[in-house]
Amino acid sequence: MKTVSLVTAEGMQKLKNKLKHLISVERPALSKQIADARDKGDLSENAEYDAAKEAQGLVEMKISKLKESIQNSRIIDKSKLDNSKVQILTKVKIKNQRTNKTMEYQIVAESEADLKQRKISINTPIAKGLLGKKVGEVVEIIAPGGTIHYEIVEISL
Repeated sequence: MKTVSLVTAEGMQKLKNKLKHLISVERPALSKQIADARDKGDLSENAEYDAAKEAQGLVEMKISKLKESIQNSRIIDKSKLDNSKVQILTKVKIKNQRTNKTMEYQIVAESEADLKQRKISINTPIAKGLLGKKVGEVVEIIAPGGTIHYEIVEISL
């Protein structure tokens, strides 16, 4: 059963760019490496040939997965989102009840997650705990380090 993934227009473009790079740059380079290694003689004892064939298999697998991911992705229209509750693409400011430390994250698709940019995957425990909640609610997140209580301070797009 295929899973539909929700992505932003920018996220879809990144996936397509990555696929294009694999097909137009990496695949031809590996084909050339294989041809060069084949020209060196006996393939049964040719480590360069084996390594290039293995790398080609990995690139083909990445291409296949990216094509499937693009096919199963749907672009989200931000203008149709409701920011009264936490959902994908919303930015949420939360306050740790124990430490009073405030953090802000944007909930995004798995393929767009980047902790440095404060974008967390919809599949993380924090995002799962926040989904559907409103400003003022306190959520309990079970993390590897124990249970953490967060208050939702603000939700925006």
